[in-house]
Amino acid sequence: MSEPSIFFFEVNERQGVFHRRAFLLGGLTGGGLLALGGRLAQLQLVEAQRYQKLSAGNQFNYRLVPPPRGLILDRNGVSLASNRPNFRLIINKDKGLDAEAVIDNLAKLAPIDAARRARVLKELDRAPRKAPVVVMEDLSWEEFSRVNIRAPELSSVTADMGEVRVYPFGGAFAHVIGYVAKASDRDLKAAEGDSTQDQVLLHNPGFRIGKQGVEKAFDTALRGRAGATKTEVDAQGRVVRLDPAGDIPATAGKEIRLTLDADIQNRALEVMGEESGAIVMVDCRNGDLLCMASAPSFDANQLVKGLSGPEYRALAEYERKPLLDKTMTGVYPPGSTFKPTVALAALSAGVNPSERVVCTGGWYFGGRTWHCHKKGGHGSQNMHDAIKNSCDVYFYQMALRIGPDPIHTTATAMGFGQTFDLGIPGQRKGLVGSRDWKKKAFKKDPTWHPGDSVPYGIGQGYINVNALQLAVMCARLANGKRALNPRLVKSIGGIDQPHGDAVADLPIPAEHLAIVRDGMAAVANDPTGGAYKQSQLGLADVLMAGKTGTAQVRQYSQTGSRSNQGIPWRLKDHNLFIAFAPYDNPRYAMSVLVEHGGLFGSSAAAPRAREVMRVALLKDPEIRARIEQPTALPSFEPEENEAAEAPTPTEGDLPQG
Repeated sequence: MSEPSIFFFEVNERQGVFHRRAFLLGGLTGGGLLALGGRLAQLQLVEAQRYQKLSAGNQFNYRLVPPPRGLILDRNGVSLASNRPNFRLIINKDKGLDAEAVIDNLAKLAPIDAARRARVLKELDRAPRKAPVVVMEDLSWEEFSRVNIRAPELSSVTADMGEVRVYPFGGAFAHVIGYVAKASDRDLKAAEGDSTQDQVLLHNPGFRIGKQGVEKAFDTALRGRAGATKTEVDAQGRVVRLDPAGDIPATAGKEIRLTLDADIQNRALEVMGEESGAIVMVDCRNGDLLCMASAPSFDANQLVKGLSGPEYRALAEYERKPLLDKTMTGVYPPGSTFKPTVALAALSAGVNPSERVVCTGGWYFGGRTWHCHKKGGHGSQNMHDAIKNSCDVYFYQMALRIGPDPIHTTATAMGFGQTFDLGIPGQRKGLVGSRDWKKKAFKKDPTWHPGDSVPYGIGQGYINVNALQLAVMCARLANGKRALNPRLVKSIGGIDQPHGDAVADLPIPAEHLAIVRDGMAAVANDPTGGAYKQSQLGLADVLMAGKTGTAQVRQYSQTGSRSNQGIPWRLKDHNLFIAFAPYDNPRYAMSVLVEHGGLFGSSAAAPRAREVMRVALLKDPEIRARIEQPTALPSFEPEENEAAEAPTPTEGDLPQG
């Protein structure tokens, strides 16, 4: 048998294949080890801090804490909106939560009726995971203690203390300050572009957002910055212990100080009583708003908690509209309170204030008789007399003579037909008619007819204003120089806001303003004036000037009767009054509107203006010093002969007691 032959070239080939495979596997192994080493180095050196945070995040958790909402104060630092403690019962929507069983257990410790139970279940169903849902608020101390003692037995339940918004004066400032409430679905949708923290904050049970007035307009400034509490949790996310050292404190919202005065505002709402209307007061020197009262009002504290359907409908459907802000949103014909503006327009058009018009109680024009409010008429009237007596016939004829455009120009200069930058929404411009306006508003009848001017002269027809505009007009008239703008927000976070007197001068000659002011002084202080009895302040020599107004909301009978007896409330006349005081050195101007009061302005509105004006004047240190200054007795020096002949008084001549 022959030996197997060895071929060296085969051996060499096999060794080459082995070496190539060894090098390939070695390279792959080395590359893998190098990659593994690099990754380990990256994890342990480069990303160590990140994973350390993730590890801590599994052990610790942060729960968002809503910040205290900023305070809203009046001009003197009186709190108009603040926060109070609130004991709450909360269910956290954890994984595997048996909501029905949890609520059954809670019902043994706190009163949970069927309606509340249904609401909580609905909110838990809609809430995102781990979101807290409020079961009850304003728990008593006994209820709060019972739940806390049994907290270990109640999974996913927390009894804590939060804060809730409170309005100390209830309805006095409800329209201007507004209120806060839970974020609605619309609010949540609008916040989708906000930061994650802001979106989470909206789901927090203790968080409220502004819904009206100052609360809504300055919601961002009032919110502040959220904080967080640090807690240690188990693998299921349940709290094991608190870690106060790691808490992040919340930053309170900014303090907002308004120009309003709590005493004046409260007195305004008080004197309105059951009537519907508005009272606005402006500082004639700088434009600061001291009062913006709308009546009837509503208790903003009730809206913070949330009204039931029947409660809200009762407010919304009440004919006197407590939800409507009648200082800015409601617009009305100004009636005779517009006559000072018409007088200024007539003067600017060249009318001589001494020119007289005879009033016989009516004036025939355009195929009908235009009645004056005084049967029998006022007789011969110049401009001063016409303002004092509020003679309709005089202003009918003046408006017809000068036409609508001078009235529109003057009315705009005095503040009508515009909105002011108060910082809060809700203002309506109203309407100040003109030829251009009618061309745009009435396509079928664009011509301004002479008959349109006649009622325009007494504040009826194509004219609608709000109580704020009336007060601004009166303040500009009283100031006599500046076209004042009203200011509501005094400061935000301690930073003073622009003043209302940083404006241009009125485009009206001072002598024209003086003529109208004299007429308004006669209304309130001449015994024959339209509001003499109702305008006496009783504050020494401090006098008030004013102008009454009665605005009709229906067509009077052909006999000219203006009686409001026996007709529905909604068809009765509006009553108005504008005033400023002191007359010789104006400081405060105001407007009063009594909606459907059914009386003349002097009877319904003027007495209310007097009472509110007294509060403002008595709070003013300079005016009070003027009032309290003793009256000097008249000096009497007897002549020499009389002094010599005068007998010495005896004891019986002296006054006894």
